[in-house]
Amino acid sequence: MSRPQGSTPGVRLVVVHPDKEVLAQAAAARLLTRVLDVQSVRSPVHVVLTGGSVGIATLAAVAASPLVPAVDWSSVHLWWGDERFLPDGDPDRNETQAREALLDGLVAEHGLPEANVHPMPGPSSVATSEEGAADYATLLREHAGEQDEEQGGVAVPAFDVLLLGMGPDGHVASLFPGHEVLAAQGTTTGVHGSPKPPPERVSLTFDAIRSAREVWIVAAGAEKAEQVAAALADGPVTEVPAAGAVGQARTLWLLDVEAAGAHA
Repeated sequence: MSRPQGSTPGVRLVVVHPDKEVLAQAAAARLLTRVLDVQSVRSPVHVVLTGGSVGIATLAAVAASPLVPAVDWSSVHLWWGDERFLPDGDPDRNETQAREALLDGLVAEHGLPEANVHPMPGPSSVATSEEGAADYATLLREHAGEQDEEQGGVAVPAFDVLLLGMGPDGHVASLFPGHEVLAAQGTTTGVHGSPKPPPERVSLTFDAIRSAREVWIVAAGAEKAEQVAAALADGPVTEVPAAGAVGQARTLWLLDVEAAGAHA
């Protein structure tokens, strides 16, 4: 079961699936189709990945899809919305989990250049999360064109799809309710004192997130229903950060029935 609400560009779209397994499969199919659609009109394609159980399950479903060989992976660039400030290869890093679920296979078998995979720096290469954020901002700027800056207002590539998970507290990326990081300027920020371990992180800011052509929020589970409802009711960003994650052309909420609650 899926039920879209609204379908014109620039509006919010809510799609509800029966459970988290179907949600991951459907999100994977939608993502691959979107990449193929974009490649038919422009190149390169920029996609921002997310972690979390459903986010990684979505990447695993992408890996298993028969559509994978149809994509020209040589022109796809992959980024992250946030990262735990942990050493390279740490099993809790979003990058590590994404590589195991999808990226290593794309590099080895489907022509994704390793240079097109852009992980956020950790303590293996920088001393602090601020340094990691600054290095990532520089990398984003290097891949941003003048047109991207004019359209989004910030020096980042024109993200075609920016995937986000949402926590039970309503956080997206590493932007937590009531946290000073919500007011961060620029495109990236170091995060200290995260209420969810580990306390040190690197994250895109709202400015960077809102520059994306499309923002997709993927959420499953009854424990998230209250914050999903608050975000869809345009609650205050200080209390439900997910409400502030919107795309330039479209904001897509991909939910299972439990997370959708009254919207199911």
